[in-house]
Amino acid sequence: VPRNYDPALHPFEVAREYTRALNATKLERVFAKPFLSSLDGHRDGVNCMAKHPKSLSTVLSGACDGEVKIWNLTKRQCIRTIQAHEGFVRGMCARFCGTSFFTVGDDKTVKQWKMESPEYGEEEEPIHTILGKTVYTGIDHHWKEPVFATCGHQVDIWDEQRTSPKCSLTWGFDSISSVKFNPIETYLLGSCASDRNIVLYDMRKSTPLKKVILNMRTNTLCWNPMEAFIFTAANEDYNLYTFDMRFLESPVMVHMDHVSAVLDVDYSPTGKEFVSASFDKSIRIFPVDKGHSREVYHTKRMQHVITVKWTSDSKYILCGSDEMNIRLWKANASEKLGVLAPREKAAMNYNQKLKEKFQFHPQIRRIAQHRHLPKSIYCQIKEQRIMREARRRKELNRRKHSKPGSVPIVPERKKHIVAVVK
Repeated sequence: VPRNYDPALHPFEVAREYTRALNATKLERVFAKPFLSSLDGHRDGVNCMAKHPKSLSTVLSGACDGEVKIWNLTKRQCIRTIQAHEGFVRGMCARFCGTSFFTVGDDKTVKQWKMESPEYGEEEEPIHTILGKTVYTGIDHHWKEPVFATCGHQVDIWDEQRTSPKCSLTWGFDSISSVKFNPIETYLLGSCASDRNIVLYDMRKSTPLKKVILNMRTNTLCWNPMEAFIFTAANEDYNLYTFDMRFLESPVMVHMDHVSAVLDVDYSPTGKEFVSASFDKSIRIFPVDKGHSREVYHTKRMQHVITVKWTSDSKYILCGSDEMNIRLWKANASEKLGVLAPREKAAMNYNQKLKEKFQFHPQIRRIAQHRHLPKSIYCQIKEQRIMREARRRKELNRRKHSKPGSVPIVPERKKHIVAVVK
């Protein structure tokens, strides 16, 4: 049907669309109920989780009492429990084919387990056990080859067939808290050490490439699954830093919103967003290119969140916390689950476009951005705002009363970087 879009013929179109956008934004907040269910069964805090590479409904979790559980998310129940280690389960990862998974623990062992439950009458035993010299604090599997990396006193690269590492990578002497393989350039690794370093390694040259030293310690990092050079680091100074591996002098973006140490981070499979877990008992969803979070999730019972995972269909988020629960959230808080009728789909798309069109209008922006926060987080945000303002004022005064050029202007992004070593 030919249609004349001349605004003179449609004098109330913008007003009408604005009202619709306002209603759509209000309804979005009304229907925002992101919490789906909690998986309980662990007898100690959940310390690490791993996704199954081939099955969406399977997730693995390891607890602080050495227990590993395999969950079915569609039934929301535990399929299998293994007493894997003495002490904490420090890290776990699934093999790229999904037939087995690896765990490391405080008992200085690396164990490989079958993904399937044992047959009737069979013992629950690991396929392989490797006894190491020191405690391993993390593990990650190569995305395409039978190779995995562990970290602890140093980063060790192992072949699955051998009981000793094929190469060990060190740079400086300190305990390394996490190691991650790049999903695209699969021979690259990143690791975080407790002497405030993020070190990048190349498996082909079996040498470290370069490292960046920050003001405070980085707990873990996660590679962007869509852009090979980009990774995000979760830091103790309440921030997350997104770096481009080629230019480590300053981060691409500093993501500030948490009010306590950030303990874990995981990317959405689309590479557009990531989710972070913090000691402040909340998880936040950040767009990669924005400095502030678009969403914050918390419950009254949830304690310090130690680990977080974004499912491979990019619809759900799983988080494991101190008080023995794994919680399942929607990645999009107001999304309607289940099959949508064609008219529902059309209405949703129309509302989405309206919200995008009017997103900067003050009324709509206020409603879309407003979140209720727990009192503790709300008070800490207020306190930190005052502290930041005081620091800024002090710097301005110092610059005003000093010789011109003696107090340089350091951009926010570079403030947190100490040095880059190549």
